[in-house]
Amino acid sequence: MSCSHCGGALVAVPVRADLREYLPGDAPAVALCRACLAMEPADESPDDVPNLTDLDDAFPASADAAVPMALLVGLLDSLAVHRAEITALLERVERAGTDPLLAVDRLADSYGDDAHVDLGRRRHQLEQLL
Repeated sequence: MSCSHCGGALVAVPVRADLREYLPGDAPAVALCRACLAMEPADESPDDVPNLTDLDDAFPASADAAVPMALLVGLLDSLAVHRAEITALLERVERAGTDPLLAVDRLADSYGDDAHVDLGRRRHQLEQLL
């Protein structure tokens, strides 16, 4: 599989049932692009959550924070459409012990113009949501 946005390699991330309400559609997993962080639905779910720090060390090591963080980043392309989901995911990441705004800052530094959205600009908008 390759990313529909940039052609980069994808990593599949299983999404627990309690997090699926934040996804567009009803896929059991998402695929996150290693090159641009775009998110796509994935029909096949891996058994375990991959170590997302392999993508970037800005992702939390804990799956309880990493999966919601991945979903959050993937939804940033439509902040207006996914506002409720993004707000809920921000809170979940925080409750899991990670500062989501700091993580977005670090991802913006790492990915820069290669990210599927302007993460620096989105970070400012996220701050207004909190």
